[in-house]
Amino acid sequence: MCDAIGAAVNSLPRADRRSFLRILGATAAAGGIAAAAGCSTTAGGASPSAAAAPGTTLATIGDPGARTRLVLLGTSGGPLMTSAERVGTSTAIVVGDRYYLVDVGWGSNLRLVQAGLGSSPQDGVYPLAKLAGIFLTHLHSDHIAEWPSLYLTGVANARGRELPPIQVFGPGDRAVPPSVFPPNRPTPELVFPERPGPGIAGMTEQLRRAFAADLNDRIRDQGLADPRSLFEVHDIDLTGIADVDPEGVPPRLTTPIPVWEDDDVRVTATLVDHRPTAPAFGYRFDTPDGSIVISGDTTVSDNLIDLAQDCDYLVHEVIDAAWIESFTSALPPEAGLPLRQHLYASHTTVEQVGRDVAERAGAKNLVLNHLTAGTTDEAWQKAQNGYSGNLVIGRDLLQMAVASS
Repeated sequence: MCDAIGAAVNSLPRADRRSFLRILGATAAAGGIAAAAGCSTTAGGASPSAAAAPGTTLATIGDPGARTRLVLLGTSGGPLMTSAERVGTSTAIVVGDRYYLVDVGWGSNLRLVQAGLGSSPQDGVYPLAKLAGIFLTHLHSDHIAEWPSLYLTGVANARGRELPPIQVFGPGDRAVPPSVFPPNRPTPELVFPERPGPGIAGMTEQLRRAFAADLNDRIRDQGLADPRSLFEVHDIDLTGIADVDPEGVPPRLTTPIPVWEDDDVRVTATLVDHRPTAPAFGYRFDTPDGSIVISGDTTVSDNLIDLAQDCDYLVHEVIDAAWIESFTSALPPEAGLPLRQHLYASHTTVEQVGRDVAERAGAKNLVLNHLTAGTTDEAWQKAQNGYSGNLVIGRDLLQMAVASS
């Protein structure tokens, strides 16, 4: 999504880009130029105290010692690193002494340490010692940027681990590349045309090739284990479920996709609509204390609404429609109009997320995440309109107890 925004701006002649940035000067004065350029902003009221580094306070809703907890590690939408208070999107589900991650956006490794997940240095336990699984919604950079660092440094950061290997799930290979956007521009050359759409398993194999020097040094000289002993990486099999076309529009599913089950959780998935990116998944975690659904990036999706029925927490992406209108109107029509269509077609607006998604799903709590371009709580509060449940505006390191009824 934000790559499309950057492309739209960068496609302008240099003089037009300067004019465009001058047009957005008022937005910059209000603290929103980061949003206009990179889709990452800080909601009002989230500023930390002067004595604390930005984003390092672990706030809690409910019992901080609850067996099952939802922890927001990163709540920013988009790839640009514009705020220390919001890092790239990543969410943890803690059940007992284990935790599970959904997406690992830029900066989320630091948030793992700040949240204290899996760490007890005095006992010789390190951050990945208690990580049971990683579930990737899709392969946009702002959702997987920390996967290479987790894979390459994981063995060193898993001391004290007694659990089985970490299970990693995500999209498989995409055989057909996405359509060109906007459709009237020249078709660019494919990056790595021999395999232009590797899934998470293929991506990880390429990581091993790219970092073979480092891995061999550490395995042969330092005695560290091969990362393959720590991570088991799986493409989610869509055979008989869906074929990805150039437009990336998912089919309507009648049942969820089984992904993983252990003693603590059952994880199911569905296909969400983040066209043209596909496959893109939303995940549901059913735990002994309740259910948590994480949307990934999507427009309003009937598949997701089905998956989220009667859940305790729905963690959903959101974009500010007022910002879409302001931003795209400041672009020349040939760039602004198709970009506006793209943003509305692949994301969920603040006006839609409560009324059209959470209310229809019967979600008890709606947690806004992957916040794109709003600058104040007032903008995000509009998600309450048409929604009868409890609204939570996500912030990094906010944790919420999931209590059994």
